[in-house]
Amino acid sequence: MQWDIPAPVRLVLDRLEENGYAAYVVGGCVRDLLMGRAPHDWDVTTSARPEETKAVFSDLRVIETGLKHGTVTVRVDDRNVEVTTFRIDGAYTDARHPDSVTFSDRVEEDLARRDFTVNAMAYSPKRGLVDAFDGRGDLEKKVLRCVGDPDERFGEDALRILRAARFAATLGFSIAPEVAEAMQDRALSLTRISAERVASELLKLLRGKDAERVLVEQADVICTVVPELRLLRGFEQKGAMYDCDAYTQTARCVGAMERDALLRLAMLLLHCGKPATHVHDAQGNSVYKNLYAVSGVIAQNVLRRLKLSNDMIFGVSTLIVACGKPIPDTRKRVKQDMNELGELNYVRLMKIKRAEAASFVKGTYDISDKLLFAYRQFDEVLVCDEPYTLKTLAVTGRDVRRFCKTPEGVGQTLQLLLDAVLDDPAKNERETLIRLAKEINDTAEPA
Repeated sequence: MQWDIPAPVRLVLDRLEENGYAAYVVGGCVRDLLMGRAPHDWDVTTSARPEETKAVFSDLRVIETGLKHGTVTVRVDDRNVEVTTFRIDGAYTDARHPDSVTFSDRVEEDLARRDFTVNAMAYSPKRGLVDAFDGRGDLEKKVLRCVGDPDERFGEDALRILRAARFAATLGFSIAPEVAEAMQDRALSLTRISAERVASELLKLLRGKDAERVLVEQADVICTVVPELRLLRGFEQKGAMYDCDAYTQTARCVGAMERDALLRLAMLLLHCGKPATHVHDAQGNSVYKNLYAVSGVIAQNVLRRLKLSNDMIFGVSTLIVACGKPIPDTRKRVKQDMNELGELNYVRLMKIKRAEAASFVKGTYDISDKLLFAYRQFDEVLVCDEPYTLKTLAVTGRDVRRFCKTPEGVGQTLQLLLDAVLDDPAKNERETLIRLAKEINDTAEPA
């Protein structure tokens, strides 16, 4: 196969070798190369100690990234190359980081400390591939196995539990039975991991091509990091639209959505309010009152706890609440929703409606014609450059202020003018709107 290593990384490997040290690219980049994928990150492992690595690259900028763990970063051209000494990890008392490390001269000992066999391979242009744990065989089988005992690996670093689920979702791998069992047994230890790291892995998992399958297979793990989903498991839903519990339907919602982090996160939390809002109608079917408003509040709490950005929190919760709006059935309603949500969120909302519809029993909730109408009207509004916000009115607050009896009347007048323009875009001319503003205030009741 072709080992296409970027020039800056190759320079680091070659110079270490020229100075008498063994050097390999290691981990995920080797896995990706063997899978025919372009690696995003390149890590180098070497027999050189940190001080020796610094001496080899004394003519370049070297950053002491983590000397305690044997890591320095070499700046080559415009690229940072992380270089770590072969090492053996000590105990992990915090379920995340080794208390100490011992440097080694053997790459095999370094590989033995890694999480999964597919990530425990190293390659050197000079020395070839080192695969002490049959990672290449597991790649071919598309199975995720731990290096050594899974319970020990997850006991060392609990985040590996969520990483296993993420790799299964993104790579399309199955999880070996003994690994899945250890993940379930150790799931509660994820509560000791920082919210930021959990959120990062969860978002990567949700973007995976096999996210739906993994959400179902690893429900114990997912419900540990998002306990608000736990009540959805086994939550029975009555009616022709339903053939599964609320948690399985949530997984379907995620799988039906394009692989965008914000949108898939919205789908994951879209129905989290079902247990709190569930009632039965006269026929005994499941009905959810104010589902999306309740789910929106729960989503805000979840995302704040995961310490996601304010933009992500606002974006997800806004879309979930907006899902309670009916699909617009007139051009004016389309423009009103565009005004309220903005162009981007309007499109996102339609995507959420479509993905949610796909989670129900086929043929019981067909909204394709309604969605097609809403999309077409949206496109035509943009193509025709029809006004749909206060900013697009041909007048401003200053223009109508002289007609208004109170300061509050300015905003009220502009809203009424916008409503008139939404009905008839041809009215969006300065003279026409000035006349309408005068008429509105002439007929208004005195303050």
